[in-house]
Amino acid sequence: MTRELLDPLLAKAGQNAGGLGALLVQHGLVAEDVILRIYASKLKLGSIDPSQSPIEKSAIERVPLKIAEYYRLLPVKFENRKLTVAVSAPFDIRTQDAVQTVLGCEIIMVLAREQDILEGIKKWYGLGAGTIEKILQTTPTEESGGAAPAEAHEKVEELGKNVEDASVIKLVNQILMDANQKRATDIHIEPYRGKVKVRYRIDGVLYNTPMPAEIKQFILSIASRIKIMANLNIIEKRLPQDGRAIVKIAGDTIDLRVSSIPTPSGESIVIRLLPMARLFSLEKLGLNKDEMRLFMKLIEKPHGIILITGPTGSGKSTTLYACLSMINTDERKIITIEDPVEYEMEGVTQIQVLPSIGLDFAKGLRSILRHDPDVIMVGEIRDLETAETAARVALTGHLVFSTLHTNDAASGVTRLIDIGVEPYLVASSVEAFLAQRLVRTICEHCKEEDKGGHDEIKMKIVKELGLPSIDGVTLYRGKGCEKCNFTGFWGRVAIFEILFIDEHIRGLIMRRVPASEICRYAISKGMRTLRQSGWQKVIAGHTTPEEIIEVAPEEMANSEKESSPPPPELGSQASKSESQAAQTPAQKKIRWDEKRAFMRLNVQVNIQHRVLAVSEIEKKKLQSEQFGSTKNLSAGGLVFMSPEPLKVGSVLELAIELPGAKEVIRCYAKTIRVETAEENGNYDIAVCFLDLSGVDRAHLDQFVREETL
Repeated sequence: MTRELLDPLLAKAGQNAGGLGALLVQHGLVAEDVILRIYASKLKLGSIDPSQSPIEKSAIERVPLKIAEYYRLLPVKFENRKLTVAVSAPFDIRTQDAVQTVLGCEIIMVLAREQDILEGIKKWYGLGAGTIEKILQTTPTEESGGAAPAEAHEKVEELGKNVEDASVIKLVNQILMDANQKRATDIHIEPYRGKVKVRYRIDGVLYNTPMPAEIKQFILSIASRIKIMANLNIIEKRLPQDGRAIVKIAGDTIDLRVSSIPTPSGESIVIRLLPMARLFSLEKLGLNKDEMRLFMKLIEKPHGIILITGPTGSGKSTTLYACLSMINTDERKIITIEDPVEYEMEGVTQIQVLPSIGLDFAKGLRSILRHDPDVIMVGEIRDLETAETAARVALTGHLVFSTLHTNDAASGVTRLIDIGVEPYLVASSVEAFLAQRLVRTICEHCKEEDKGGHDEIKMKIVKELGLPSIDGVTLYRGKGCEKCNFTGFWGRVAIFEILFIDEHIRGLIMRRVPASEICRYAISKGMRTLRQSGWQKVIAGHTTPEEIIEVAPEEMANSEKESSPPPPELGSQASKSESQAAQTPAQKKIRWDEKRAFMRLNVQVNIQHRVLAVSEIEKKKLQSEQFGSTKNLSAGGLVFMSPEPLKVGSVLELAIELPGAKEVIRCYAKTIRVETAEENGNYDIAVCFLDLSGVDRAHLDQFVREETL
């Protein structure tokens, strides 16, 4: 170190409590660990790591908090009237004398990093303990944090400022800053009889945060302060409330989503921390090359619905944002409707659902169509109206992203049908289901090979992935370190199950087969299940087997993973014979069997149709109208004659005129079969309805039944 650099520091060293060593650390010239090793060697002092060394409770009780905070020392051990304390500045003689005088016992010093000492004080005395102690010494007027002026939620507050004032405002700021420092996504403030519990959710797991017992005296003031920040009604304590606030913590702008609910012991508050400058990318989701290829294949589709499924907290919204970020270009108009809008994205028009004024997903989705979107994201499909509207939007040439709450990808089919969506509408509009879960990733700083006896788990991995032997299977774990707060994990990664809807699966959906049958067929065609995706992450060293076993259910045995028998091909000889046999009698005849959901009647009803052509260049081009009549009719579909053949899978716009009806029934339909009519050389076109409303379907079904009497 040059004299030019050292001399100014030497001149200041006498005025600094930590001496020259502290100045060298402050200026970033020498690491604190190096300085402490020199002190330990020259002064013959021991050193400890407070986060890993045992701390005696009797020593903590011996030293008041204000002394520990003021002199920045951590009591470690008290024995035979000798108090061992951890310090980072051993040359501060004044500290030793003052502590010995106040405590009346001999002081033995050990060395520790200053940051470790401060963390130890926070852990053993409780977060914000010093603030609470000072508040208790103030007047009742100063005690309440409710005297602060109400803030509009658009205002950005710098939490690091004015922290010297002992108030509830400072206490709340300390909680928020501590949670952000520990990578918490949620803060839970829970009042109980005689105590208050504060917990952080880190990497999906809740951890208790040590707090002083006296915090229970300030739960009302804490709740009021948080509600003021979120622009909520501080008087109303009987009803749940939701709000938001924007704050700045250590230079990062954080969006706080605040929710309060009443409990017998007070208001329970949950604060979600959402970084506003977050960057979304598919690479950061933890996709391997095969999964990335499948994702790119999905998001490049010109139209259809892509549904992401999973329970609450499985990262569905993050995946949706990553997909939108990938296709967010100046050439595309992207509109979302969400509840709530979790992250703001530049270039994307985002709509917040407001049920209080009647703006729900279905109503917002209908309004979105008038804004000429290319891509639409619906936060969640919750009801029949939203599902049917989304399907109609997808059929008219739009790419739709949304979410469902199901356990796996195949269950998304049965979930939509349970909501009330007709199977043919699901089969025609949905392009893929993606099931996902989040698993914790092993901390890279303390990652090591797990040499414990896990042959049973290794055999299970080998069996489910179809590997030759367990020789290439290596398991890892996190030992636990300061970086990961001794959990062994840092961050989370997603595992996926991607189910593409092909023609065979569309046939299975039309037959209303169970989700397990669809899953078996998809596995036989190469679909990787959630569990298999998880095992791949385990082999790659990203996570542990316990994480996969917890979030992914047991898979079926390999012997059960057999494909379902394919349904009869549309237009096959079997379907032709069935059609011809049903049309043999001259008079009207009911076509009805156990497999049909609706009665079918051979009857002539006036219709008009036009073909809806969808291409990447022209997304909506309607061909000329054609007029004709039906050959048979049901509430699920119809057959009509056409001089020109139509392509199987083409979408038609229909207008059906029922005799005696006041209004024409209008809907979309999909061509499912094209046959040559033997009597005149024309073509019989069989279609199924796609977006027929419940009222119109009931009218059709009633008409068919009345005509058969």
